[in-house]
Amino acid sequence: MTLLIVDDEQRIRELIRKYAVFEGYEVDEAADGMQAVEKCRAHRYDLVIMDVMMPELDGFSACREIRKTSQVPMLMLSARGEEYDRIHGFELGVDDYVVKPFSPKELMMRVGAILKRSAATPAASSEQVVIGDLVVDFTARRVTISGEALDLSPKEYDLLFYMVRNRGIALTREKLISEVWGYDFFGDDRTLDTHIKLLRRQLGPYADRITTLRGVGYRFEKE
Repeated sequence: MTLLIVDDEQRIRELIRKYAVFEGYEVDEAADGMQAVEKCRAHRYDLVIMDVMMPELDGFSACREIRKTSQVPMLMLSARGEEYDRIHGFELGVDDYVVKPFSPKELMMRVGAILKRSAATPAASSEQVVIGDLVVDFTARRVTISGEALDLSPKEYDLLFYMVRNRGIALTREKLISEVWGYDFFGDDRTLDTHIKLLRRQLGPYADRITTLRGVGYRFEKE
């Protein structure tokens, strides 16, 4: 598998390359967002690791451009850990968000988890779950409210589908992260909370179907 590492700091690119090559990945590099967009148009990558703050074109803008033609899995790096930045990245379809300074080993674990999830083929199912005028179609990977399709990111689909399939069941934070992100909980779980917030915003009148279980996790309520 081939990774594209995008960062204006050469030492960061070299650090990630070292660990990525050790894990058996092929690696390409870009020094700014414009180069990343051009490379993604010209080549097929299995995953992009991209810094947010870069000259020429920042990581968020580059992600927006890449998403016009590709759904390549993407992991963002940033020196800032504010909730706004994480939410903005997830809204653009970013799969994971890691704050600098980071552990290279943990970064590779997250890369492996994303690739594992993106390569997995879910079991075919013709099941639809209908709750009022909310329709969750697993086969078409489509969610509609009153016939209008919701514009969810890949990870928002994964999280909603898992919760709906297990509606009425108390799901721990660790279980949700393990099943949806593909790795056992070992770090910052704000990623889950951010995606729940984004999902509730998308679900509108059905937002209260996702109940917070204090000290436990979340539950998608049955009718």
